[in-house]
Amino acid sequence: MTLYNSKNITESFAAVKWDDGKLILLDQRILPREIIYLDYDSASAVADAIKDMIVRGAPAIGIAAAYAVVLAARSAYQAASDNWRDVIEAELKILSDSRPTAVNLNWAIAEMRKAFESIEGEPEPVLLEMAIRIHDEDIAANHEMGRLGAELINSGSQVVTHCNAGALATGGYGTALGVIRTAHTNGLIEKVYSSETRPWMQGARLTSWELQQDNIPVNLVIDSAVSALMKSGDINWLIVGSDRIAANGDVANKVGTYSHAISAKYHGVKVMVVAPFSTVDMRIQSGDDIPIEYRNTTEITDFNGICVAPNDIEAINPAFDVTPAKLVDVIVTEKGIVQDPDAEKMLALFG
Repeated sequence: MTLYNSKNITESFAAVKWDDGKLILLDQRILPREIIYLDYDSASAVADAIKDMIVRGAPAIGIAAAYAVVLAARSAYQAASDNWRDVIEAELKILSDSRPTAVNLNWAIAEMRKAFESIEGEPEPVLLEMAIRIHDEDIAANHEMGRLGAELINSGSQVVTHCNAGALATGGYGTALGVIRTAHTNGLIEKVYSSETRPWMQGARLTSWELQQDNIPVNLVIDSAVSALMKSGDINWLIVGSDRIAANGDVANKVGTYSHAISAKYHGVKVMVVAPFSTVDMRIQSGDDIPIEYRNTTEITDFNGICVAPNDIEAINPAFDVTPAKLVDVIVTEKGIVQDPDAEKMLALFG
């Protein structure tokens, strides 16, 4: 594994790159202190990077998975050119299991798999072309979502966002932050509040940093202060991304989204969920059926490697929660907008 350490932020902003036959990922665990890229040449190593949150955010995970399929196919073809389709399955299983909640992971694998039967000879060129297309289409989708979502925002708005749904979580530009970027460019957003997003602090480390790069006014706020902030009456929107959206409009997103949405509903703040069509899982009828990933409890008992809780404390660490559709005012995708989502409206647009 090679380290790429760049001092130039503008050249180091992409979360996922393909270069010289390798997948290159920005190590998001150490942002914003350092900007370091790691390169990968096997699908199993990419699976570890996904589990370890070197790359995170549902769309970016899907893109990384698409490139990982290219690496898996290369390895399988080198091992057994005549039956590489069988050999590849072991690595694809490891990749598929790396994070259970984000539907984009298995969506991307399924998209790549569609080409398997038609490939003659070496699979890498065909699959690389598909992975690049998935990457490019995600960026285009982000810009379209940014345009659609920004049209719903009034001039002078102040918004809250949770976790990170920006360029770092996608192929580029962002979902929730794509809307915020577009709205700010159009002179509609006055200020953004980024909630810290315990325990990995994606809001503090990543969202705040991203918005600063674009000179968008941002204030950092602790998660438990969001309700009081909304009570002030100055907040117009809660704008978030999603890792999976069920057929009835229930939304799985980074843990804490549900409590922010409850606060928003109580205080008359509108809730916008921004996610690509690949995040919509019409096979799952409601949020009750979405698998929730539970992570190592040391993420909440320890801080910077130092235990800050009693040694024998029992802890739970869900990475996601589910916000019911009735708390969501609008879902924005590149295919269109669903106002006040329910199963009928979701089926009309995505069925």
